[in-house]
Amino acid sequence: MRSLYDGIKALFSVRPQVATATVTGGGVDTQGYNSAMAVLEVGAVSGTTPTLDVKIQDSADNITFADVAGLTFSQVTAANNSQVLRIDGLNTPQRRRYLRAIGTIGGTTPSFALAIEVLLGRAYKEPVNP
Repeated sequence: MRSLYDGIKALFSVRPQVATATVTGGGVDTQGYNSAMAVLEVGAVSGTTPTLDVKIQDSADNITFADVAGLTFSQVTAANNSQVLRIDGLNTPQRRRYLRAIGTIGGTTPSFALAIEVLLGRAYKEPVNP
């Protein structure tokens, strides 16, 4: 018997770190899943007018990525910020197989403690009992 947790997988695109310049996350393979959420976690922030702009990109081959319209987190300028983006249409013509996050950091001597995770979900259909 399957449980709810058999259909959920959490993978980091950007592992927990302190970043001072643009961060490019690794590709997350969404094959076999039909729903996803991207989770941005920011802890300590320092610097003069620090900014963090995070967007989601997709790819068919995990090599060539392009921005996904509408999948951008709100700009982060302060500590202790958590945000979630729902990602629809996995593995369809409008959403390619691999996802990654890009975090662009600006300001004077900026520093962000951050992580970006992709949560994948698989919906199961229960068998019909006769």
